[in-house]
Amino acid sequence: MLSIDTLRHLLHRIAQPAVLGAALLLAAACDTNPEFGALQRGDVLFAADSLEQALAEYRLAVVQGGNDPALLARVAHTYVELRRVDPAVDFYRQAAAADPTWADQGAVDLMRLAELADQSGDRFLMATAVSQALELKPGLGLGDMALPLARHFFRNGEYGPALPLYQRALVRNDTTSEILFEVGQVHEEIGDCQQALYFFERFRELAPRREQSRSDWHIGTCAFALARVLRSQAVQGTSEPDARALPDPVLEEALGHVDRTIELGEPRNIQGLAWFERGEILAALGDCPGSLAAFERVRSVEATASSATASRALERIDLLRFGRGLDRLRPSGPVTERSARPTIRRG
Repeated sequence: MLSIDTLRHLLHRIAQPAVLGAALLLAAACDTNPEFGALQRGDVLFAADSLEQALAEYRLAVVQGGNDPALLARVAHTYVELRRVDPAVDFYRQAAAADPTWADQGAVDLMRLAELADQSGDRFLMATAVSQALELKPGLGLGDMALPLARHFFRNGEYGPALPLYQRALVRNDTTSEILFEVGQVHEEIGDCQQALYFFERFRELAPRREQSRSDWHIGTCAFALARVLRSQAVQGTSEPDARALPDPVLEEALGHVDRTIELGEPRNIQGLAWFERGEILAALGDCPGSLAAFERVRSVEATASSATASRALERIDLLRFGRGLDRLRPSGPVTERSARPTIRRG
């Protein structure tokens, strides 16, 4: 992979027209040669910072049959200076067709523009310049631009493209608490709660105490979701009556996740569901007293005793108290959010 630092030494190739133009600026004043061409006039105008006029002269030189890659690169570089990315890339591609090293230079030129755009707060131009630089040179290292580009995609809800860029930033040791929080959100948005939990918990470790609670809702949400998935995995396909008689590491992991949701108390509106889930997990593990206590807690946590979750908890309590406990518990089928029902088997 080519890094920006490796490529920067090529920048002098583009600077050459300006150096040449500075000398020609003096010569042009006394020039009487009618052959003084568009290319030379373009260099003089570029050196004088008259970019639009320089571009016109360079374009004229191309029309007049100039296909030298250095001329095409002059056109491209002038477009970059004017912050016009698309035509710049087009001319850099034409130059690179004759001399592949111009693809390297074009990538460097566009990355320099991206840095300037980032400094001025023009995130759209920054993202466009970086994206086009990568088109010119797919192996280009992004350096310090990985994080700004990741955040651009993140703020625009483009979580898929944002994730690998955040990963590049993390490799560079950009691991402030705010970045960890953003990476956690990206994983959460793409449905990877396992990784999201890792980054949200890291955020809590590094963030100032007054900010730690920002991640509580996210941790509670993901932990609860994982608990349900793991319990579903543990009980699917169970056929032996005593299958839950021994400790189950999957269920134990599920219990740890749901306990984290309860510990944080977030999200508040699912605390009744969290206690209900705890009761289901403990029932599957064969812990009758613990399961009963969890289901009892549902009724005190729920806003009303007549809520659907409280009613379901009461059903479970009746099954545990007036059935035969958990002697022959056999889960039947996958667990769903609204219809999870442990099956109590009589001996």
